[in-house]
Amino acid sequence: MSIRVVVADDQELVRSGFSMILEAQRDIEVVAEAGDGVEAVDAVRLHTPDVLLLDIRMPRMDGLEAARLVCAESGCKVVMLTTFDLDEYVYEALYAGASGFLLKDVRRDDLVHAVRVVAAGDSLLAPSVTRRLVADMIRRRRAESVPGPAPARLAVLTAREEETLRLLARGLSNAEIATTLFVSEHTVKTHVSNVLSKLGLRDRVQAVICAYETGLVTPGSTP
Repeated sequence: MSIRVVVADDQELVRSGFSMILEAQRDIEVVAEAGDGVEAVDAVRLHTPDVLLLDIRMPRMDGLEAARLVCAESGCKVVMLTTFDLDEYVYEALYAGASGFLLKDVRRDDLVHAVRVVAAGDSLLAPSVTRRLVADMIRRRRAESVPGPAPARLAVLTAREEETLRLLARGLSNAEIATTLFVSEHTVKTHVSNVLSKLGLRDRVQAVICAYETGLVTPGSTP
């Protein structure tokens, strides 16, 4: 079964280039292209894709607002596209429900891999730039608000689930978490699923944000 993708970017060359790369894969189908945020939201509503590649800066409706609508209305996974690795809009996009982001100069193989990873329900946490963005985002949020009793939020987790969340926030894959905890990958998947369910989180990206916000993990700390 093919992974259905919508590519949204106001630059035609970028949009068509990404589409050609993805269409060359046997397991990926580009069902629509969009030149702005309004078209992107309409395309998702019409074609119900698995993944939306969404440019941040677009006319009529920017990628941030489009991401909010898509994530609120559907189960489509959103991957933001940006020219800059420290675009402040990425922080808001992650809060809106995006599963990660890619730089527009991404390599062909990394683009394809990203689509497959997100479609499978994972998130783009491996690249160091994503971890840096999440850490910076949390520092900004903490500076803007008065800390509340956030750690109490984690009380619903078992000790093993909390440890899974901590390792997940470090950017470890399921396989790496399994090795660290001396359990099977299936067990790790169960723990991750329980963490998301108990904390009311959409995906792993939001789980990482939660880990930073509650102080379970602190920016710059080591595993």
